[in-house]
Amino acid sequence: GQAGAGGGQGGGRGGAGGGGAAGPVFRLTSTALIDSGGLNYKYTCSVAAAAVSPPLAWANPPMGTVSYTLILHDMDPRPMRGLNDILHWMVWNIPATTMTLPENVANTSATLADGSMQSNGNGQGPNFGFRPPCPPAGPPHHYAFELYALDTKTELPATATRDEVTKAMDGHILGPSVLVGLYNR
Repeated sequence: GQAGAGGGQGGGRGGAGGGGAAGPVFRLTSTALIDSGGLNYKYTCSVAAAAVSPPLAWANPPMGTVSYTLILHDMDPRPMRGLNDILHWMVWNIPATTMTLPENVANTSATLADGSMQSNGNGQGPNFGFRPPCPPAGPPHHYAFELYALDTKTELPATATRDEVTKAMDGHILGPSVLVGLYNR
């Protein structure tokens, strides 16, 4: 059965723990990252062009899941750069049968082998995919890997913006799961 509408936002981070949740929780994990832990340098601009995307896996998708969308963004706004945070990676139309993104997803094409589309918001190559975290010097920035289970496939071109992807998701989200990584230079 499906759990009731409890818990509000946050993808299950923090909160009161315990509780008799009905069924297993939709959860995004990484063998390379503990939630709210530090990101390894190999996934950041510290290694320049050698940076790769971290491995991601998820389990217990909500019933009725047709596709997934992953959005990676820097949650910390940058003063003098406007209110929007920085998008680092977006993958949409991930098939319901896919339960992982391997380390080092190819970033040379907007379309992945399983039909998923990817973008980092820049809209041009040569890198269409994962853009490694690269905050200004100072306190750690919080990078949120947000995975959404959807009851539909989003019919969007490879040039879709973050706003277009989130608008297409509106009303179709069966469940979110969030994993946060910290990084500072």
